Amino acid sequence: MLDGRPLSIRSPRDAIAAGIFLVPEDRRKTGLITEMSVRENITLPGLSGHTRFGLVSHEREAAISTAQVAALGVRTPSIEARAMNLSGGNQQKVVLAKWLALRPRVLIFDEPTRGIDVGAKAEIYRLIDTLANEGLAIMLISSELPEILGMSDRIYVMQGGRITGELPGPGTTEEQVLELAMHEHLTARRTAAAAATAQGEDR
Repeated sequence: MLDGRPLSIRSPRDAIAAGIFLVPEDRRKTGLITEMSVRENITLPGLSGHTRFGLVSHEREAAISTAQVAALGVRTPSIEARAMNLSGGNQQKVVLAKWLALRPRVLIFDEPTRGIDVGAKAEIYRLIDTLANEGLAIMLISSELPEILGMSDRIYVMQGGRITGELPGPGTTEEQVLELAMHEHLTARRTAAAAATAQGEDR
């Protein structure tokens, strides 16, 4: 459901058409084409909007990518620099920039700060906060508990591919999250122990 309306998402194309975009866990392999420039990476998903009579307008590409680089504080020698030559934090910003250029309605961040330094993490957190405060729906997937507890308004805990519980973001402790994360495992152990006890009593 999005804005109260049911969605049928069967492919990445369907998700993009609905304004749902993914900032993936492995930005180098699935978030960027590292051999391409910053400009090309930012404008690639919306390339059809930068063409006229079948030709790509490099001026329009440059204008859009320059604006995104400035807005997100991407540290790059120029928009023509290859994405592979940027730091991890700046690569992550380029991945984010390409979706923001398309005016998303929902952004899914999968392990958004994996492999980047502490300073860059703080910048990514500020960007996520800013986007949320502007009304953008954010889904944050992370295996780092401090990240989840510090960034979330609402927390869903999953174990074995299923949701095991919901918690409010503010005030939630690591212990509460871990208890839900281990819920199915502990339940299975208790069930097995009860079955073993029952078998012993039968003997």
